[in-house]
Amino acid sequence: MPIETRTLRSASTRSGRVVVAKSLNEAQSQNKQTAFLCHSHQDRDLAQGLQVILKENGWDLYIDWQDNEMPESPNKETANKIKSRIISTNWFIFLATERSVQSRWCPWEIGYADSEKPHSRILIIPTKNDNNQWFGNEYLQLYKKIDKGFEGQRSGYAMYKAGANTDGIWVDQIR
Repeated sequence: MPIETRTLRSASTRSGRVVVAKSLNEAQSQNKQTAFLCHSHQDRDLAQGLQVILKENGWDLYIDWQDNEMPESPNKETANKIKSRIISTNWFIFLATERSVQSRWCPWEIGYADSEKPHSRILIIPTKNDNNQWFGNEYLQLYKKIDKGFEGQRSGYAMYKAGANTDGIWVDQIR
């Protein structure tokens, strides 16, 4: 079940209460799961909401606009730093929204991740808006995804194989 954008917006309101690692190096030194977030910068609130949700599950999510080392305006240096961050994190996560699938940068980033990371380390976060419209392109269905999951009395977020909605692994148990 795709994650509703309203759920991500709601989680973003908790961002002041969730302590995110000050740097990627800090998160890695603490043996936390790290992930590069591919997203549209127009979806800042959704990105922050996902950052909160993953932090609550033991992950540190790298968001490029939170990185003081990134140039103010995108350029060649930006592209090189993004490549470096994609390689150095444990995971690559694509936040599939209407804006990210239309972005100029997002398809480039997932293409780069596809060539540099094992497919088992690329995750899609499918979202749906208030009209139940799901966002994503056909090629995004090649990868594992994180969706809402339910098992017995437990609910939360789980990782599923490409095309599957059962037998997921809870996000807080992924290593």
